[in-house]
Amino acid sequence: DVFEQPQHVGHKKIEFHISTDIPAVLQINSEKQEKNGKNLYATTEEINNTGFGRIFPAPSSNDKMETEEEEDEIPSEFISRRDLEKNRLSRDEMEKFSVFKNYEPGDPNCRIYVKNLAKQVQEKDLKFIFGRYVDFQSEVERNMFDIRLMKEGRMKGQAFIGLPNEKAAAKALKEANGYVLFEKPMVVQFARSARPKQDANEGKRKK
Repeated sequence: DVFEQPQHVGHKKIEFHISTDIPAVLQINSEKQEKNGKNLYATTEEINNTGFGRIFPAPSSNDKMETEEEEDEIPSEFISRRDLEKNRLSRDEMEKFSVFKNYEPGDPNCRIYVKNLAKQVQEKDLKFIFGRYVDFQSEVERNMFDIRLMKEGRMKGQAFIGLPNEKAAAKALKEANGYVLFEKPMVVQFARSARPKQDANEGKRKK
């Protein structure tokens, strides 16, 4: 008898009396809500519904779409404008470097000349930077995009980059000149078809 009694008590404890208690708690809450206003219960349901809806990635996907539309012309495989600006020297900082003394952009054309490149720079690094000015969906622009990086001889640390048009080249020059790549700032100019000495002499004659 002594053992049977605690077993019955145990069974009573294990039984789902808790489920009968929950409505009682809800009734107390509902009574409080009725005092505060009947609409509160409806609003909590609405909040729960909207909260549950927010779990779905619909709003975030819209945000992604907007950012993609803004930077539609620049795929993620190329450098962003923010990174270019972040790692680019200011005009005051450029004056401290001897490579920027007597800097002249040159005559606009679709080819740009880059110098002061670090030893470890590879073509893929230049493509990562200057590829953002090329529409790779266009076969014509894709074919016109050309990188020639000099790795030996006196031309070491220099490169010639062909871009689709003068507009793209001018934008590349403006945004990439002074960009620090492997701790060395790039000097970006329009490529010259003639030798620099001849250009300098012509400039003196014009003056």
